[in-house]
Amino acid sequence: MKKVFFILCMLVLQAPIFAQQDQATNLNEEEKAIIAYIDQNMPRAIALLKESVNINSGTLNIEGVKKVGALFAKEFEKAKFKTEWISMPDSIKRAGHLVATIGFNNKTKSPTAKKLFLIGHLDTVFEPDMPSNPFTMLNDSVATGQGVYDMKGGDVVMIIALQALQQQGLLNNADIIAYLTGDEESSAKPFQISRGHFIEAAKTTDIALGFESAHGLNTIATARRGSSSWTLNVSAKTGHSASVFTNAGGYGAIYEAARIVNAFRETLSQEKYLTFNPGLFVGGSEVNFNRSKATGTAIGKTNIVSPSAVVTGDLRFLTEAQKIEARKTMTTIVEQSLNGTKATITFNDGIPSMEPTPGNKKLLDVISGVTTSMGLGPAVEGDPGSRGAGDISYVAKYLDAVDGMGSSGKGAHAPGETINLKEFPLIIKRAALTIYRLTR
Repeated sequence: MKKVFFILCMLVLQAPIFAQQDQATNLNEEEKAIIAYIDQNMPRAIALLKESVNINSGTLNIEGVKKVGALFAKEFEKAKFKTEWISMPDSIKRAGHLVATIGFNNKTKSPTAKKLFLIGHLDTVFEPDMPSNPFTMLNDSVATGQGVYDMKGGDVVMIIALQALQQQGLLNNADIIAYLTGDEESSAKPFQISRGHFIEAAKTTDIALGFESAHGLNTIATARRGSSSWTLNVSAKTGHSASVFTNAGGYGAIYEAARIVNAFRETLSQEKYLTFNPGLFVGGSEVNFNRSKATGTAIGKTNIVSPSAVVTGDLRFLTEAQKIEARKTMTTIVEQSLNGTKATITFNDGIPSMEPTPGNKKLLDVISGVTTSMGLGPAVEGDPGSRGAGDISYVAKYLDAVDGMGSSGKGAHAPGETINLKEFPLIIKRAALTIYRLTR
């Protein structure tokens, strides 16, 4: 069986290797040595990917997350990184984070060399009670497995790239922190605890590279939307349904809640990169809403004007200014109450946005230089609307940042998630050469 797996790996890798040989003419000798190492070690890379995917590390599977962390820690140590496990308090019910560091003691480094903060995560959305989907080769270019694309593929991209650089002695003067969180898919609250150390570590560096899933070889995320939530509470007069719409009876809570949510849609739905989605809507004579479990129940008769309604939803935005303006507009809509009703809306911050900045675009230029040198053509900015919030957003305001440096594939967060193994070697090379050029 191992022999068959090896043969499949080699079949997957041959096409991109041969296709690139004639194109990568703008690489120096050190860069060519990096490429050669990655080509030679791709079977090992896929074996590491398989081993990590076959360890369940759903966010709430604390032991599973730690096991993946231990597996990757050994790989970082092969690249001469020092590793540390950052534990979380028992009260927040999360495993913790893996941190791997090299350098930060060099006194003679080049003034143009950048200190790097590389971001990944160990957890997946697939908890142990969900149907198992182990690593499986579907054909010579596609494999499936839980978290293979989001984002164990990206973690392996990071690790093999760093090992390739270390093998050539190219990390001797580099300052790099690789930070793999254990709860990206369901971040613990408060974030000051779950992301406090993460943020402080990032502040000691110059550039953040996120290894979340790639949207192709030439697309890089220079911005990501942030996320927050909102809760609408409506109270109203109640009485017999025959009095609805009258001055005495009013409109009831359900009509008022419906008016508000529809007004959000009519007023804000055309604004680029702004979305707001009501995820729960409950109203009636008696309403019970459990915020922690995101559930609600209601009792209501058709001949009673509803006195209570609750709606909860999310709000996604590209910039902090866009979020603030959207909240002002939503609040104004809420205050325009129908007869006999009263509504309030509250907002809760979630993950901040990674705003587009000139520094991020300059970083894209470096990556574009890499992809062009590799014979892949220039890199371009991805659509911020195609990405949700991610860990990189917690630190993007402190340093230049890009995301989407990880593996390519399809179906993230869904059964049958796949990774594109044809592009896998090229993405590892892209990452290694980007790190090489930034740390020179």
